[in-house]
Order: sequence, then C-alpha cells, then structure tokens
Amino acid sequence: MVTSRWRAASAQPSSQRRRGPVLERAILDAALEQLSTVGWNGLTMEGVAAGAHTGKAAVYRRWPSKEDLVVDALQAGLPHLHSPPDCGSVREDLLQLCRQIREAMFSRPGFALRAVLHECDSASAERFHGVIVEGVIEPSAELIKQVIRRGAERGEVRAEVVDPYVCDVIPAMMMYRSKVCGSEWRDEEFVELIDRVMVPLLRR
Repeated sequence: MVTSRWRAASAQPSSQRRRGPVLERAILDAALEQLSTVGWNGLTMEGVAAGAHTGKAAVYRRWPSKEDLVVDALQAGLPHLHSPPDCGSVREDLLQLCRQIREAMFSRPGFALRAVLHECDSASAERFHGVIVEGVIEPSAELIKQVIRRGAERGEVRAEVVDPYVCDVIPAMMMYRSKVCGSEWRDEEFVELIDRVMVPLLRR
C-alpha cells in the first residue's frame, strides 16, 4: 500500500495566523503544488510564498534557496511503499509492485520529483541525488529483494539471484525510461519488463 507522510500532515486544520510547523507544512505544500504544476523551472520563492499565503521573508528564513526548499518538500511528501505484495508468484508480485511504484510516482509529490528529474541541470540534480536514492530507488529495490527472496524460498527462482544488481533492474529501468524516454509506464510495458527481462533473469 502506498501512503504519504504528507497526506496526513496536510489534513491538519490551520489557524488564521499560522506559525511554526503549521506554516512550514503550508510552505512545503505550496512548493509541491508549484513543482507539480509549473515545474522546476517555473517554481519561484515568491510563487511558493503566495501559494502558502505568507510573505517571501518567511520562506527565505527557513530555506535560503529553492533547492533547499524542494529537498525538504520532497522528503516530507514522497509516498512510501511499506510492504511487498503477496500474490502467490514472483511474476505477479513484481507486476503489482511496479504498479505501486507507478502510483507513487504519479502522486503529487511524485509529479514534483519527476519535474526535478526532467528539468534540472546536472549541477542542480546532484543536490537531489540523496532524495531520489533514499526516497525512491533504495526502498523499491528492498521490496523487490523481499519478493525475490520469498520466491527463492518457494523454489520458484534461483537463490543466487537475490543480488543487489538484480534488484536494481526494475527501479533503474523505470527511472531511465521515465527520464530519458518520457515513458508513462502503461500496464503492458510492465508486463514486457517482467516477462522479457525479470522472469528470464530469475527462473531456475
């Protein structure tokens, strides 16, 4: 199941004069909204302040640059994949997990992250490397590892394929096809990825 820390935080009612964590959540929320609508290049600190109904100074006091602001907004908002699916076979589990990753990437924070991936130059993108790795790639690879390990325990796949390189294939392909090829990852593309790449790689 995909959930987001941001969803719970955003549901909190705000007072007329927001301060502290409530104001910070409003600013981070506005940053995600800007990223998902006007993109990285269109995001401005002034626009974020207007979206949060606060002054520009309140934003700059907390985040000296838009890179700092976006890093915190993504870390606060990215959905999390908590547990791997259990459909009875590695193939079906991997297909369902791919759909869950897609759901996370098409959430509002996911759209914001994609704006960063597509629009940032190499220098700016380096600032977001940790967010992408820790927030998307590593959690996805860990769940894939759990699915493959469970399949190995059932005798469905070879035990030696519970390997970091193998577990990186799906996240790496999804990131590459999304960033370089602009793929939206339809269900039939997931089927091809699993049947043409993962199943031959894993099977006994």
